[in-house]
Amino acid sequence: MKSLLLAVAVAIGSLVSTGCAVTSGQSSVGQFVDDTTITTRVKARFAEDQQVSAMRIGVETLNGTVQLSGFATTQAEKDKASSIARAVPDVRNVQNNIVVRPGN
Repeated sequence: MKSLLLAVAVAIGSLVSTGCAVTSGQSSVGQFVDDTTITTRVKARFAEDQQVSAMRIGVETLNGTVQLSGFATTQAEKDKASSIARAVPDVRNVQNNIVVRPGN
C-alpha cells in the first residue's frame, strides 16, 4: 500500500513540476485558450455589426495574430472587418485575406 501511494505521489510530483511539454513552434494550452477567446470575440463583433457578414468571413487566431478569410461584397466591408478585429483586446496583428466579390 505504501509503495502504491509513493508511486502515485511521484507521478503527481512529476506532472506538477514538468507541466505540459511544448515543442518548438507549438502554442501552450494557455495560448490556445487565449487565441480561441480572441477568435470568439472577433466573430461576435462581426455578428453585431451591420456592415460585416459573420457568415462569409472566417477568423483564425494564432499567437495573437488574427487571419481573416472568406468573401466581402465591398472593399468597405473588408476594411471594416480588419478594423473590428484590430479593436479586440489582445490582438497583436491582423492578416486580411478577404476577397472582395461584389454581389454576394
